[in-house]
Amino acid sequence: MKKIILAILFLSAIAWGQTIKFATLAPEGSTYLKVMRQLDEEIRAATDGRVKFKIYPGGVQGDEKDVVRKMRINQIHSAGFTGVGLGEILPEERILELPMLFNSYEEVDFVTSQLYDEFAAKFEEKGFVILGWADVGFAYVYSKNPIRTIEDLRKSKIWMWEGDPVAEATFKALNVAATPLALTDVLTSLQTNLVEAVYSPALPTVTLQWHTKVDYMMNLPLANVSGAVLISKKRFEELSAEDQQTLRDLGRQRMKELVLKAREDNDKSVDLMLKNGIKMVEIDPAAVEIFKTAARQAHSDLVGKLYDRALLDRVYGTLKTFREKKAAK
Repeated sequence: MKKIILAILFLSAIAWGQTIKFATLAPEGSTYLKVMRQLDEEIRAATDGRVKFKIYPGGVQGDEKDVVRKMRINQIHSAGFTGVGLGEILPEERILELPMLFNSYEEVDFVTSQLYDEFAAKFEEKGFVILGWADVGFAYVYSKNPIRTIEDLRKSKIWMWEGDPVAEATFKALNVAATPLALTDVLTSLQTNLVEAVYSPALPTVTLQWHTKVDYMMNLPLANVSGAVLISKKRFEELSAEDQQTLRDLGRQRMKELVLKAREDNDKSVDLMLKNGIKMVEIDPAAVEIFKTAARQAHSDLVGKLYDRALLDRVYGTLKTFREKKAAK
């Protein structure tokens, strides 16, 4: 009898529709939210209203670690994450955010395409289904005072995303004392001078209004900020097989478009900041080399903590092959 009741409830849920509670740190009006609302409209249309999203924007469900916890207890079903949240579920995903790893978006796209199926399978083993990568773009340092050398960076009170092992390893290798804070506390901390420098891609820097509290931008991309949209496997399996495939197909398609749109908007955001008085700071060449050396040290320090040496060597090898082929053209 219990099995019959559960079957009836399952079929009733399919018939009446499934609402997927979705959380993101991205605020209303952002590129990310516009794409997610478009995806919601398309999912509703493609499933005749059987599947729809209820979107919680602007961090109202908490920081990414809070959202991961809520997804595990079924309070939230789906979310858009940066690497910090993704790493809470699958630590080796953070290899895509290692400092000074990529030189171009072409390299980012090639490596992530090589790892997509492998990581997707591992996310499912952890109880999550990936609906598509949603990279945020290359991160830069923005500050209240110009930073041209490592000494300048060490004298600045720079923010670090609380509990981020990649940022922690990077700043440790640079011998920089960073201030750990949740993402939602950064703007207030800039206003009160608790921190004087932050790192982020340009679009989120503008969207989160951090650019209104800084005066300089370091002209040195530190790392690509990865991202993805996930749904809990439990919630995903409550959908019909047809609706599951629709969600996968539309999700991956829209996330690809989001990545391209975000990169365009990152460029526009840099232009906006420069027009509004933020000054671009060129980094001393000697400092660039120190950054690169520290980055490689951070890569090695995270072996055994986030990923194994074999995966790191595989990523290095993939990049080397890609660069050699590109140079030969």
